[in-house]
Amino acid sequence: MNVESQKKQHYSSIETSGIAYWTIRLIHDNPLLPLVRNPYKLLRAARLDRKQKVVEVGCGPGFFTIPAANMVGEKGHVYAIDINRRAIERVRRKTEKEKLENVTPLCINASKTGLSAGSCDLAFVFGLRHIAGGLEKVLLELHRILRPGGTLSLEKTKGPETALIGAAEKAGFIFSEKHGRIFRFKKRGLS
Repeated sequence: MNVESQKKQHYSSIETSGIAYWTIRLIHDNPLLPLVRNPYKLLRAARLDRKQKVVEVGCGPGFFTIPAANMVGEKGHVYAIDINRRAIERVRRKTEKEKLENVTPLCINASKTGLSAGSCDLAFVFGLRHIAGGLEKVLLELHRILRPGGTLSLEKTKGPETALIGAAEKAGFIFSEKHGRIFRFKKRGLS
């Protein structure tokens, strides 16, 4: 087994492990976290708006999901995607508790969402250092499911800015602007 295969297998087991989930949940469900990492502020920087159909990649236990659902309103919709079934169950419980009917939690790999082409207005990826399926494949899938002119918002977590911009542009996006650590792109092309 080569080094890249070992890395992929290692990250795959971490992403689906209970330890990873409980660590993320401990951090994201901490009532003090919104004081230092305001989800509404970051989602505004991503350009979430009322009535949008939004894809959240790596929703975890729902730190951004509930605020996103509130921001898009009853006529909008949030597809909360994660590969960890515990995270998806946590999001389900939170949305039921909040009586939110505009969230669909999906336990799937973001590189193969199954969502219809051109069906979403905005996709955001916040706080993920490692993405199951690889960033390149996920960006191609997000390009496929976003409508023409749709918005992709990425939070820079590691590596140079030029690498993040280059990866998004290679997938068919055009860099539009940066707001703090949030980089916004527009979908290029008609497909």
